[in-house]
Amino acid sequence: MHSTSTPRIAVVTTTVASAADAQRLAAGAVQAHLTACVQVEAIASHYVWQGAQHEGAEWRLVCKTLPSAVPALLAWLRAQHPYEVPQLLTRMEQAQADYADWVAQQVAG
Repeated sequence: MHSTSTPRIAVVTTTVASAADAQRLAAGAVQAHLTACVQVEAIASHYVWQGAQHEGAEWRLVCKTLPSAVPALLAWLRAQHPYEVPQLLTRMEQAQADYADWVAQQVAG
């Protein structure tokens, strides 16, 4: 019997300054079964840090996981992250049942 509600997955995003850090975090989070998938996107960031305006290349990591696994994923990302104050954003998304089932099978959570 199928639930009538639309399955939900969590999407956690963060950014890093190097492709090597993006690769390390993406591979590590998947290997630890904290996320089913991490997409890495090259982006340009404009921000103020310690009173100075900066512009530079960054890599955005978009992690798909279970809502129940978010606390563990966030703790792992914070511990592994090279930034003093990492961007760690979480949102809930509606997903198709088959994709949500795949995410659930990949995440130990």
